[in-house]
This record gives sequence, C-alpha cells and structure tokens, in this order.
Amino acid sequence: MKTSELRALSPTDRAAKLKETRDALMNARGVAAMGGAPANPGEIRKLRTTIARILTIENEEARREA
Repeated sequence: MKTSELRALSPTDRAAKLKETRDALMNARGVAAMGGAPANPGEIRKLRTTIARILTIENEEARREA
C-alpha cells in the first residue's frame, strides 16, 4: 500500500491492516520455511515494507500528539 493510502485510514483500520499484513507475512514465511516457492517471489519483502510503513505512520502520529 502507498503511504498516502495508509495515512487516510483511521487508527482502528490501520491496526486491522497491520494485523492482516503480519498474518500474511507469517504465512508466507511458513511456506518458504517448508521449502515451497511463493507465488510471488517479492511478496515477503513487500509485506515487510508495508508493516514498516504502518508502524512509522503510527509513531509519527504518536509524536505529534505528545
């Protein structure tokens, strides 16, 4: 997801997206650990980047409120 799309989400929607993305990452890592090839080779990197973007936006908003 793009950063602008993540910023437009409400904090509860963003938390749900974070949980969904973390679950997808865990699933993709499980498939890779069992020796299977993921359908999209760059999927794990994309998921990690999305998680980092969400956490960065949450930290920025927390600093702004403090």
